[in-house]
Amino acid sequence: MKFSESWLRSLVNPTGLDSDALAHALTMAGLEVEALEAVAPPFERVVVGHVLTAEKHPQADRLKLLTVEAGQGTPLQIVCGAPNVTVGMKAPCALVGARLPGGLEIKAAKVRGIESSGMMCSEKELGLAETSDGLLVLAQDAPAGTDLRAWLELDDRLFTLKLTPNRADCLSIQGVAREVSAITGVSAQPVPADTVPVARLPQRDVRVDAPAACPRYLGRSLRLQHPERPTPDWMLRRLTRSGMRSRGLVVDVTNYVLLELGQPLHAFDENRLQGAIEVRWARSGEALALLNDQQVVLEPDMLVIADQNGPVALAGVMGGLESAVTTESREVFLESAFFAPEAISGRARRLSLSSDSAYRFERGVDFAATRQALERATFLLISLCGGEAGPIVEQVATLPQRDPVLVRPARVRRVLGMDLPDAAIEGILSRLGLQPELTPQGFRVIPPSYRFDLSIEADFIEEIARLNGYDAIPANPPTGALQLLAVPETLRQQNELAQLLVAREYQEVVTYSFVDQADEAALSAHPSGVTLVNPIAAQYSVMRSTLASGLINTLRFNVSRKQERLKIFEIGRCFSRSSSGFEQRKRVGGLLYGLRQPEQWGVAAESADFYDLKGDVEALLPDSGIRFSALADHPALHPGRSAAVEQNGKRIGWMGELHPRLAAQYEFPKAPLLFELDLEPLLARALPQYRETSRFQPIRRDLAVLVSENVQAGEVLEALQADAPATVSELTLFDLYQGSGVPSGKKSLAFRIVMQDTERTLAESDLESCVAVLLKVLQSRFNAELR
Repeated sequence: MKFSESWLRSLVNPTGLDSDALAHALTMAGLEVEALEAVAPPFERVVVGHVLTAEKHPQADRLKLLTVEAGQGTPLQIVCGAPNVTVGMKAPCALVGARLPGGLEIKAAKVRGIESSGMMCSEKELGLAETSDGLLVLAQDAPAGTDLRAWLELDDRLFTLKLTPNRADCLSIQGVAREVSAITGVSAQPVPADTVPVARLPQRDVRVDAPAACPRYLGRSLRLQHPERPTPDWMLRRLTRSGMRSRGLVVDVTNYVLLELGQPLHAFDENRLQGAIEVRWARSGEALALLNDQQVVLEPDMLVIADQNGPVALAGVMGGLESAVTTESREVFLESAFFAPEAISGRARRLSLSSDSAYRFERGVDFAATRQALERATFLLISLCGGEAGPIVEQVATLPQRDPVLVRPARVRRVLGMDLPDAAIEGILSRLGLQPELTPQGFRVIPPSYRFDLSIEADFIEEIARLNGYDAIPANPPTGALQLLAVPETLRQQNELAQLLVAREYQEVVTYSFVDQADEAALSAHPSGVTLVNPIAAQYSVMRSTLASGLINTLRFNVSRKQERLKIFEIGRCFSRSSSGFEQRKRVGGLLYGLRQPEQWGVAAESADFYDLKGDVEALLPDSGIRFSALADHPALHPGRSAAVEQNGKRIGWMGELHPRLAAQYEFPKAPLLFELDLEPLLARALPQYRETSRFQPIRRDLAVLVSENVQAGEVLEALQADAPATVSELTLFDLYQGSGVPSGKKSLAFRIVMQDTERTLAESDLESCVAVLLKVLQSRFNAELR
């Protein structure tokens, strides 16, 4: 919203605030002043000059010798080369000693031998325009000798407001004046409400077939005497300083009322209308040529103003070219209507056009000011053009309801955190024009018709805070008692797992929860199938069921930038379909790529392998119930270099090397290693248990057996640990051998058995008995043979 300060101060003039202070007050009240600029650059000693005579310069063909009345007692002799200078015209005259924009100083001088005591000025020379073809022509009623800045109000300043969408009430000079009055407490003058006598002119019928979209429609016929008259300077100045161009007196008046009251109007050439005016939805196949020469095909959800021949305007957006008024239109039908925002919103954008009318109707126009705007435009047109106006035709349906709202002072004080007296609250509500009514519960207020953003108590509390001053709200730091929450010893924190991985050289990454559908299908054993309705990009179309996609794409990013070693992990949610819609589960995933250790002189460069990954995974796992088993059904993993991770017989994750096919697809020089585990099982841990330290020496026995090569060593070790006597303190596998000396189809497993008792030294018979128990387990369950 752009307007001149002088226009605003004609309605409300807080004399205690200059331009900058007024701009600051508006900004602090929520109406941001985006720009504050001068109408004209500084210059001085420029007055209105009246050209009395104009004769050809005796020494130059293109120069004229003027006699100019400039209020100096005697006429001035000035040499001028402007092509449009004529006797009797009035134009700016820079006196001797004048300083013009650009640093030009006017001095008495001889031009081709003739004395010149001043200079006649164009708009360009005064800094009012980029280019000009001649002198700035002033109105004939401009008094000679009057200071030009005062006559043209060039000391005026232009305000540009950056309004939020909810403040459509400030898209008019009257709305801004109301706001300034509420902020400063200075009374605002209402826009004149003059009317004209109603003449007995033919009355055009109006039908509204879409009352929900157009709850109020008014129109009247005007018979103008002189529509060709120029727009008066005072109106033209206000229009141009608000960013509008002159388009003829009739259209200028409608635009002026738009800026003054915020109510869009439209003028039809009545001689181009046929039959009754109809407000309806567009019909399939209808088209309309708009005022901007754009031909549009209308859609059924577009509201139109039509006559018996079809649409003549796109309601609330733009008028039609065929029914447009010109400077010769003496019979005019003037329209003022209230269109529901939802009936106008988005239509202009869909047709790739914009208009001041659509901008206002989309945000909400004061439905109570529809008649006032029509009367105001009628008065201005009849006053400026002469003529007469017919009766107003009005169609009214159900207008928006403005229900009363209770504003409770106690609630205001609690929300704002400040002790605001009831009288101050009442004063602010009164300045807003809400006419508060005091009740036992609080103040009963009714939102005005021009404030669509006020509907609940919180809206009014915001208004109170705004007008009382945001800087008046105390900045009290919040206070509260802090209490450490008990953390069970049987539960690990998520951060502890992250620190374990960081200690093993991993770096944490955070990736999107939505991933590419192709990556999801390639890397997940059970794709989520949770598709996004409105993805932020085509490559983020599904919710992830595995963390592998984010880790793989992070690796791709780093490998493409010549990173040869990477260890990363992520803790995040994964998603899957369920009977109730979808469920989410937290998981921890990691990726290992490149060398086992950073390149250095003391260690040979070796690539990390499956067992390096297994060591990292084991660092995260609980102390008991864990088992690794071969995994051949995961589509993303190498079938011979992968394993399932189980806890008490339930699978909680997987680990392994990326499948060679996918490593080639992602263009990795070597296959990375990945793991992924459910987070919840990793957070549980057993309470520490005291064990007596034995004073007796441990005794070691090694047991080597032959088993079928299909028997998994982990199963054998689990069976031995489950049935080992109490004196066995440690039982581990230390060798696996196949080759010379071992029959085909067999493999050798060697176990270290450490035995120790806390009460006595073990005898040889105890040792033999313990070994015999373990050997029996091996022979009975795995058909093992002692080597």
